[in-house]
Amino acid sequence: MKSDEIKNLFSQFESAASDLEGVECWSARELQELLGYSKWENFEKVIQKAKDACSLAGELIENHFPDIRKMVEIGSKTERAITDLALTRYACYLIAQNGDSKKEEIAFAQNYFAVQTRRAELVELRILAHERVKAREKLSQTEKQLSGILYERGVDSQGFALIRSKGDQALFRLTTQMLIRKMGIPGTIPIADFLPTISIIAKNLAAEMTGMNVQSKDLYGQTKIEKEHIDNNLAVRSMLTQRGIVPENLPPAEDVKKLQRKLDGDEKKLLKETKNKNIGR
Repeated sequence: MKSDEIKNLFSQFESAASDLEGVECWSARELQELLGYSKWENFEKVIQKAKDACSLAGELIENHFPDIRKMVEIGSKTERAITDLALTRYACYLIAQNGDSKKEEIAFAQNYFAVQTRRAELVELRILAHERVKAREKLSQTEKQLSGILYERGVDSQGFALIRSKGDQALFRLTTQMLIRKMGIPGTIPIADFLPTISIIAKNLAAEMTGMNVQSKDLYGQTKIEKEHIDNNLAVRSMLTQRGIVPENLPPAEDVKKLQRKLDGDEKKLLKETKNKNIGR
């Protein structure tokens, strides 16, 4: 396939995309033409194969192939509604994979939607990684503030470490050492650096509750504050387990510091590529 043909097809596929309730979609009727199918009946067979593949992959068909109506002109400035489907990028990818690969349009679409779908997955993964890094930073800030509050109320750094450990035990139903062994965490690295995002958020919520209640209840001394922190972690645990989330059973995540370095490296690489592109213009 020649370069100008690829550019032309790329432009056609990009311009055919539309927004449906915030989701990028393609009309099945328009995709039929883009993929070189003259008869809707033949294209429907390809769509059905794609739906089967979608189901086998564990995805909900209705999330990727919702039925819609399309208005078409039938002459004399009149229109009638015909059946159509709003296809997500993933649905288009599956259709292309099940289409006639001898068609140039299908060969192009297989590569176009594979690349674009992978790009979307990478963006999603980066967003999730960013959210976890930010959650960890927020927990560090909250614990630093809590440590300051507790210091003013008779709890030194050693006492704060013990209170935090008792809080973790209430949240995870495991001692610090048991949790370290269960998650396979190196002993010199904070447990929170390996927790999944929801567990980090849970710890942060309990710590913020403790900071607020210590001040509002005017608590002093390690014993009273320790009980308050344990109670708050138990309350957060109860909320999670009621929704089927058992904190200690969640798998460990990648070391958040390594994740931060990856994000920083990707950002520097992107900035460098952008700079080089601008210079080349």
